Amino acid sequence: MLTIGLIVNPFAGIGGATGLKGSDGAQTVAEALRRGARPQAAARAARALQLLVGAQVQVLTWGGAMGEDSARQVGLPVRVIGAAQQACSADDTRSAATALLDAGVDLLVFAGGDGTARDICDVVALRLPVLGIPAGCKMHSAVYAVNPEAAGRLLLQMAEGGLVNAAEAEVRDIDEQAFRQGVVRARHYGVMRVPQDGRFLQQVKCGGQESEALAQVELAAWLVEQMEDDVFWLIGSGSTMAEVMTQLGLPNTLLGVDIVHNGQLVAQDVSARQILEVIGDAPAKAMMTVIGGQGHLIGRGNQQFSPAVIRRLGRENIVVAATRSKLAALAGRPLLVDSGDAQLDQQLCGLIPVAAGYDDVLLVRVATDASLES
Repeated sequence: MLTIGLIVNPFAGIGGATGLKGSDGAQTVAEALRRGARPQAAARAARALQLLVGAQVQVLTWGGAMGEDSARQVGLPVRVIGAAQQACSADDTRSAATALLDAGVDLLVFAGGDGTARDICDVVALRLPVLGIPAGCKMHSAVYAVNPEAAGRLLLQMAEGGLVNAAEAEVRDIDEQAFRQGVVRARHYGVMRVPQDGRFLQQVKCGGQESEALAQVELAAWLVEQMEDDVFWLIGSGSTMAEVMTQLGLPNTLLGVDIVHNGQLVAQDVSARQILEVIGDAPAKAMMTVIGGQGHLIGRGNQQFSPAVIRRLGRENIVVAATRSKLAALAGRPLLVDSGDAQLDQQLCGLIPVAAGYDDVLLVRVATDASLES
């Protein structure tokens, strides 16, 4: 089941129709209400959520107009984990985002404008995928769907196990005071990771078939470019990882784990204990692929990535790579983890970025159960 964290800024966009050119600040909101403005963000959020009725989703949210009302309006399963004490403020948005992040939601969906995106970015940054439902006046940020229905369709695609691209998108905001004087002064504020349409757009060959060999070469080239210096890289087993080692010009253990540091092979065919001894307390990341057809990520042929090794690395330092053909063959089933530690397996579950080609990253579900409803 896809677990969505939902935040609605109920006053987002309220200053637009009243000519206030923004909605930032309690005074602006009060003036917009005085001029007869009616909040629209909750209704826009409900338009997106309506498309998820009947899907395998649950919603964790903040009380009342900050999300609960929109989810209940369309009949989605909802769990309220907190509430604002007064009218929604930037601090309320950040508090809600922090709580939802700590609650372990798969992605954070928010309805608002650029100011809301800034508040979310303060808390989330690249730690969790996000998706914005457009509800503001000034929409310079690239984290929003084109309309509420587009957001709903994208969320439904994710809930049904479809391949969905992940990309870093810019958060921008403008100076509202300057804007009211006719000056557009926008600036870069940060980046967040957003899901995008996951249709097959790259590496499509004659007859719509992806060349697996070419896809592996392109994928490996991208992975090599992403390998930072001064980091111990644990290169897992499989042909995709073998291609990475080939492009590095290093010997490879096809069914084992090798360790690379600054482009040099420092240990070959290592055990879990040897991994921990070599990397010590230094920065380290693991690079691994998926078993074709089965979908296993951890626990099949790569037990060198033991629970102790995985905990030492942290989920955020596991780089997963699999071509689109390999992922498509799973027919929507999740990637599987079976580390031997049930508690750790649960911590690994959820959406994870998967490199699928050159500069091509997808969001794919990790689970302990192979069913489509996991």
